Amino acid sequence: MIGNDVVDLELAKTQSNWQRKGFLEKQFSETEIRAIEKTQNPFELVWLFWSMKEAAYKCYIQTDKKRFFAPKKFKCFITSKNEGFVQYLEHTFKIQYQLTKEYIHSWVVKEGIVQKSFYINNIKKQSTTTNQNLLNNFTLETDIKKDEFGVPYLSKENQKLPVFISTAHHGNYGAYAIFK
Repeated sequence: MIGNDVVDLELAKTQSNWQRKGFLEKQFSETEIRAIEKTQNPFELVWLFWSMKEAAYKCYIQTDKKRFFAPKKFKCFITSKNEGFVQYLEHTFKIQYQLTKEYIHSWVVKEGIVQKSFYINNIKKQSTTTNQNLLNNFTLETDIKKDEFGVPYLSKENQKLPVFISTAHHGNYGAYAIFK
């Protein structure tokens, strides 16, 4: 299973007031809130934690097939500059992330499966063939579709392919993680 998320940091600055009363308490654990309050860049850590939680959630719903909103139940831990993990119930999701001045991209692959590829695309520069360029290992007949739970999958000639895919977009960025 695979999950990923991307946050456009410029858009996050204008769209969300994470400092408003009650926001942190609704989204984050006490440990996460303490880390946010102690860091040099709380804005960045808020959105890193959010991205990590989303990546883990997307991975989880690929097997559970129930959509829900419970970000506070997904608990984030940073273990190194580009890695961490998220715990949810009895599940632990190893997270890798890339943090730039423009975006945060987090991805997870469950059960020891290694991440094969991911792609960040600035949507402002996107052409009509972007989806095909992202799927350059597949034929022109390959499409990204979503099941009844909103989980993306790859399809060719209306047949689901044995490939896991996770898609994400926010503002000017789209991210795709694929495991074959």
